[in-house]
Amino acid sequence: MNPVQKRAVPALLVALSAMLTGCGMQGAPQPPSLNLPDPVADLAATRAGNHVSLTWTMPKRNTDKLPLKNEVAVLICRREGAGACAPAGSLSLGAGASGSFVETLSSALAAGSPRPLIYFVELKNRSGRSAGLSNAAAVLAGQSPAPIAGLTAEMRKEGVSLHWQPDSGSGAVRLHRKLLSPPTPKPHEVGLAPTPEPIEQSLLVESATSGAVDKSATLGQTYEYRAQRILRATIDGNTVELPGELSSPVRIETKDVFPPAVPTDLVAVATATDAATGAPASIDLSWQPSADNNLAGYEVYRREDMTPWRRISGEQPVVGPAFRDAQVVPGHTYRYAVSAVSQSGHESTRSDEAQETVPNP
Repeated sequence: MNPVQKRAVPALLVALSAMLTGCGMQGAPQPPSLNLPDPVADLAATRAGNHVSLTWTMPKRNTDKLPLKNEVAVLICRREGAGACAPAGSLSLGAGASGSFVETLSSALAAGSPRPLIYFVELKNRSGRSAGLSNAAAVLAGQSPAPIAGLTAEMRKEGVSLHWQPDSGSGAVRLHRKLLSPPTPKPHEVGLAPTPEPIEQSLLVESATSGAVDKSATLGQTYEYRAQRILRATIDGNTVELPGELSSPVRIETKDVFPPAVPTDLVAVATATDAATGAPASIDLSWQPSADNNLAGYEVYRREDMTPWRRISGEQPVVGPAFRDAQVVPGHTYRYAVSAVSQSGHESTRSDEAQETVPNP
């Protein structure tokens, strides 16, 4: 190499470096992506009878934060106790898909005492490599509780009374209530009407051997009830249920056919005619208010001696637990009684009497 060529080499290297920098090449080249899918993080499991249902959401990206383009192999396994995770099934799903899988338990897993059964989902790339197991989802293996038989429903004042044939097994029962008559808001009520009642609700009843009362049912609706016994166990600090089969459904219309409670502690206090102001004599009545949710008001009755009772509170029920009787005569003795009236017009029996004599001026 002649002197001129030697002087040209450094300049050539500088130019080549500038060209490479301008092309965006910095540092050493990165290794190729393994295209490992992100592990599933929301696996959930439920058991109904001898069937275990799994649900999860497939990832959209791989561990390199790049979008997944092809379907991903999904392997499902379950572990009983400290044993190995035994294969339960497999399928293929696309990125971001909603995954689901149902397994029918073997006779061995569906028998015996309740015990943990842990499920996992594992995703593998096209080369069979895995980024790890999903979160654990637990159910209970073992003999499920006996189904509830003879479910009946009747309306009582305190709520819907449910009865079924007793069983010597678990005392915990889950009631499934479905509203069959949801109200339809009118156009002018949209946005102003109260929050509607949920169509379906689940109610857990502890130590229910043969019956329970649903006090949360709303009057004037139609409901369908089903019931199932459940066993429960704690796994890693979480309560897991083993439910029995659902009972046959029973329907009931929650009609308001019961009067409110009878008013108590009725008191009558007389006031004489005030000669200075000319205010007439009167008798003030008061009583303990009723706690009934469907209360419309009260009716006030009066009689003298043993004459028949006469309502003196007017056509509409008295709203509050008080009433003033200004139609009295000094020197006369009056007897009073009060009843409660529901919003559907059912009236309770009359309260104990209160007697008072109007003073002479």
